[in-house]
Amino acid sequence: MARAATSTSRKAKSKSVSASSLPTWTADTELVGLVFDLEATSSSALYSQYTIGLHAWFLDQVRQFNPELSAYLHDGESEKPFNISALEGQLVPSGKQLQLEAKQIYRWHVNALSQKVAQFISQWLTQLPQTLALRDAPLQIKQVSIAHPPTTYAQLLQSSIEKKTNISLSFVSPTSFRRKGHHFPLPVPVNLFHSYLRRWNDFSGMIVEPESFLEWIDEGVIIHQHRLESVKVAAGKRGSVTGFTGAISCSLSKAALANVEFTQLFYALVRLAPYCGTGHKTTFGLGQTRLEWLEREPTTPTELLTNLLGERIAELTALFTAQRKRTGGDRTDKIASTWATILARREMGESLQVIAQDLEMPYTTVKTYVKLARRALKQENLE
Repeated sequence: MARAATSTSRKAKSKSVSASSLPTWTADTELVGLVFDLEATSSSALYSQYTIGLHAWFLDQVRQFNPELSAYLHDGESEKPFNISALEGQLVPSGKQLQLEAKQIYRWHVNALSQKVAQFISQWLTQLPQTLALRDAPLQIKQVSIAHPPTTYAQLLQSSIEKKTNISLSFVSPTSFRRKGHHFPLPVPVNLFHSYLRRWNDFSGMIVEPESFLEWIDEGVIIHQHRLESVKVAAGKRGSVTGFTGAISCSLSKAALANVEFTQLFYALVRLAPYCGTGHKTTFGLGQTRLEWLEREPTTPTELLTNLLGERIAELTALFTAQRKRTGGDRTDKIASTWATILARREMGESLQVIAQDLEMPYTTVKTYVKLARRALKQENLE
């Protein structure tokens, strides 16, 4: 795994978080959401795609404590049984990078979606390192709290029998789906509940046949209100995503409510949403979801800087894709996306060594790719 973020020793126990204050849960827990309060020990620069580092740091912690689980999380082809958020707090733009402010508290969410991951986190908390070292930006772990209460999939299903009401979902980080090979930045009910159902089928042990349920969703979900904004962001290790943020309010039609089994599952999946997130790339901070209507705050300079990278990657990807198709290049989409990511991040001031670590690529390959990308860009400008 790329060492974009380095960890402290496995044996180091936090002096900042007392054992008595750490959350606990029972061994049968399958779902739990935590929020970490992190304090910046000094003012330091932070690259705009720092969620790659958060992702790497968490997986490195898993590797140290549970190599078998680590191998599954790294190599498994199914849905990932965890997700993380970006940092919440005062990130200040500084040139082409972000700035962590000394003594400021930043909040970071980690959610477990399976019993194995929930058990790992429970054990890990007893030997929690003092510091989350995000490259050259150390963050001291001050407190760990429950954000979404420990529960099981069966309990979600049982609790969904309560009185049926309108529901609101807020997408607090950029959220997107894949549709016919392209990004689809709209919370259409079928896409939303297909996203939740995939996680349900992978981790609940109560598999539901998707086709009939999603047909029922398409026919029966009524959207009453929405407030959405599209956004293009860099996401994951390479490429960009066209997504959305905002909120929707919806309910079930009278005809849909007549199907008691699907209605029960509908409300269980709604309760699952804050744990599992929505859409793809949730392990890199996308798709963070809340079960309430949250008003969208004005776009901040930090978001503008982050969006700038995503927009530049998308622009370069389109350019390189068109060029390679003209010249008959194979593996066009992946190569174009990789070139675009490397060049855009280099333009933002990041070193090739850091980019190579994040992309898990040899430094010499990254160096060659940035040269080829610059040559292709120069050629395009001459035409």
